[in-house]
Amino acid sequence: MRRLFLPLSLLLFLGLNLMGPAHAGSRVLLRVSTPAVSDDWHAKMWTVFKESLDKQAPGEFDVQIHLNGTLFRQGAEPTAMARGNLEMASVSAFDLARQVPDFSILTAGYVIRDPKHQQAVLNGPIGESLYRQASERMGLHVLAPLYLGTRQLGLRSTRKVQTPADLQGVKLRMPSSKEWLFLGNALGASAMPLSLGEVYMGLKTGTIDAEDNPLPTLRATKFNEVLAQIVLTQHLVDSLFITLADKTWQGLSPTQQTKVRDAAQAAARFNNEHRLQEETQLLEAFKKQGLAVTTPDVAAFRQKVQATYSHSDYARSWSVGLLDRIQAAQ
Repeated sequence: MRRLFLPLSLLLFLGLNLMGPAHAGSRVLLRVSTPAVSDDWHAKMWTVFKESLDKQAPGEFDVQIHLNGTLFRQGAEPTAMARGNLEMASVSAFDLARQVPDFSILTAGYVIRDPKHQQAVLNGPIGESLYRQASERMGLHVLAPLYLGTRQLGLRSTRKVQTPADLQGVKLRMPSSKEWLFLGNALGASAMPLSLGEVYMGLKTGTIDAEDNPLPTLRATKFNEVLAQIVLTQHLVDSLFITLADKTWQGLSPTQQTKVRDAAQAAARFNNEHRLQEETQLLEAFKKQGLAVTTPDVAAFRQKVQATYSHSDYARSWSVGLLDRIQAAQ
């Protein structure tokens, strides 16, 4: 009996393990990490993702949302996903550009013209090529591009800003990467790195003179409380990407992949629509609050920034013809 019992128990054990977690009744864990604060649209969109996925596939997925960079700090998500420590994140073009140089073209000022142009580029053949490179080089599967907003300059005290020369000596906060700092300096300011959580106090105390963000981010972070002026430089149509670890993606069935992609695209639509609506509304709201809203010589800024990039290592790293294809996209 003992000789029969042991092989049978072993077979039962192996059988249960070969069935895998889906057949064993467990849900697919999807931990989401984002630096977004709870009141921002690209934080709220994760709830849309979760609810959409739960509706399509009840009981199949366990979506756990971690806001405010509490699970992984901003910029650390791609490494965490590659190592199997994280399943999902909203990853910036700046973070993807670290290993896929072509993504840095999306971080260059005045390359993407407006939100419509951005979506044409990122939802077409150009986007497909970029996403394929992210999968091959970083182990990341891009599910949907997001409109983060059009970045403007916010100043803690008013000043005349018409051309890049008027920003000379202005301490402009940028996120902590060489790509962001390059953009800040290209605008004519003195770029300095500072985490998003330190910007409010930095503006209040004068550690920094200015910051750059889309208007909805100013509202969500309350930076408008410590700003005196918004300068509509429109220097970057900013992108984020709903991204899933390739290992997780490959572990899903084709049906599950379709459901996850559909939920991600629903979340992207929610984010994009609300951010566009809010950008229009916030200009008037900030004016009523007492902020000075000024429009500089955007052509002068565009000329200066594009010239700076054209002579940089970033431009030399882009695939031949990529800039022309982006500019031709409709």
